Amino acid sequence: MTVRILVLSAYDATSHRLWRERLQGLFPDYAWTCLSLPPRHFNWRLRGNSLLWGFAEGEILQAEYDLLLATSMVDLSSLRGFIPKLARLPTIVYFHENQFVYPAGRQRSDNVEPLLVPLYAALCADRIVFNSAFNRATFLDGAEKLLQRLPDTLPTEVRQRLRASSVIPVPLPALARSSRRETSADRLEVVWNHRWEYDKGTDLLLALVQEIHSRSLPIRLHVVGEQFRERPVAFTTIDTLLNELATTTGLPRGHFAHIEAAEQYYDLLRTCDVVLSTARHDFQGLAIQEAVLSGCAPLAPDALVYPEYLAPAHRYPVTGNLKVDATTIADRLTEWLDWRRGGRPLPQQALDAFELANVRARYAQLFEDLLRA
Repeated sequence: MTVRILVLSAYDATSHRLWRERLQGLFPDYAWTCLSLPPRHFNWRLRGNSLLWGFAEGEILQAEYDLLLATSMVDLSSLRGFIPKLARLPTIVYFHENQFVYPAGRQRSDNVEPLLVPLYAALCADRIVFNSAFNRATFLDGAEKLLQRLPDTLPTEVRQRLRASSVIPVPLPALARSSRRETSADRLEVVWNHRWEYDKGTDLLLALVQEIHSRSLPIRLHVVGEQFRERPVAFTTIDTLLNELATTTGLPRGHFAHIEAAEQYYDLLRTCDVVLSTARHDFQGLAIQEAVLSGCAPLAPDALVYPEYLAPAHRYPVTGNLKVDATTIADRLTEWLDWRRGGRPLPQQALDAFELANVRARYAQLFEDLLRA
């Protein structure tokens, strides 16, 4: 008998879409039905998905399924009220992120809905799964602090159910290091491949570009993350400085735009020496991980999720002082540039635990446990 799985992704950002698509690829014999909503109008999307789906997608939601997978942004408690049949399905709630540690500076940080909707969804689930231990730890810590602020004391079962959660990452694609293309050793090819939003540390990226510019370092920086209707003003200055750097060093200008075509994007990664993160908010770091699989040496903050899978050689200390941190990164890049010039390979990082075969076994066990229950 074919297993029938319903997947609900209420804010289908890139990592959310990759998660559900790769799961379908890992289990092609299952019958998958997916409902997703585009990643915009964050606060409304988080609270309004149950209203939209409950009245617009009733036929799909009331079909026969064996298992429900919902992202933590699904307003599952309300959706179950609109479609009671969903309450009888074994349910997994998957956390790509949590808003308890979202960097200050956005209106959503002052809104309690992004905290309560995932909390209620988790309490509806039979299994709670996070994409990293960092995500799980910060969610549990944030939830505990929130619960302590409430005027009523909740039963201990609430905390117990949240703690009875596990970690299974988003699986990585099968990328062949053997297809890597070597470039000239007289320069360093660096890629910054994150969303063009402030939580990815655009202020630190600007400070770093200013430092590289002031030293006239032969570093070709590619800035290729996903863009949105609004983008931090830092990118205007970054663009200007990179143009000036190209003129000073005589190097071709690096990419400075989102690359839509996947194969073109992976082609770029295979020509880069270093993948850089300046993030202030990252719960798995798919962009870093995919670049590592393509042969890049990662360089990321010694914070967030990165200590879970990056060796110390691939992390830089974060002081919070932009000038100090930019200097630290520039010094490491200069060192690695000297390595390349001397014919020494840059340090590589293994990511075996995230690759398809290993992750598939963990999801298979999770599905089997619920389907047998």
